Amino acid sequence: MELQQFAVIGMGRFGSSLAKELVKLGHQVLGIDKDEEVIGDVTGLVTHAVVADASDEEVLRSLGIRNFDCAIVAIGDDIQTSILVSIQMKELGVKKVVAKALSELHGRVLERLGVDRVIYPERDMGIRVAHQLVSPNLLDYIELSKEYTIAELSVPNCMQGMALKDVNPRAKFGCSIVALNKPKGIIIAPTAEDVLDEKDIMVMIGTNTQIEDFEEAFMLKGK
Repeated sequence: MELQQFAVIGMGRFGSSLAKELVKLGHQVLGIDKDEEVIGDVTGLVTHAVVADASDEEVLRSLGIRNFDCAIVAIGDDIQTSILVSIQMKELGVKKVVAKALSELHGRVLERLGVDRVIYPERDMGIRVAHQLVSPNLLDYIELSKEYTIAELSVPNCMQGMALKDVNPRAKFGCSIVALNKPKGIIIAPTAEDVLDEKDIMVMIGTNTQIEDFEEAFMLKGK
């Protein structure tokens, strides 16, 4: 999986959970919060942690924020600051801006500002979002245990038109496609002859490593 650089602004419960999981997945994370005590709690758990006011554009410039692959605005309960920081991220040219919304209205405002993705914490756990951010074809992720995972993956270009017997993830990687969610309906326990189409969603089960290996071999080369 390609190494990416993330900036997480707001290291509360959601932001710190997301940041720590991104680090666990092997990526570099800059944690930003204006509360010195909060930064003290995450120092050593993320790649870098700084006490800074992210609403100050010059501070963001000095941190080289535009060079990050993705910035996540996870500010707690200050809607005004969340909106201001999101605007500045877009203006500074950050490749992908993700922002946490505190309400549906807040989310609609963020979308109109051009935020690439709006997250509602009550619907999206930080760990799940971390996996989705680093895997472009990953639609959903459910951790069954510390080792096993169920993942929903969209079909990349390189796999369209292939029969499952040709993909054969169980033999090659140890993970299995247990269902296909097609536009016309869900196929449970698909056969080797079932063919993958453009809008299909593969429901897979396996260890975290098996699914990551499958993604690297198939998904990331043909997204």
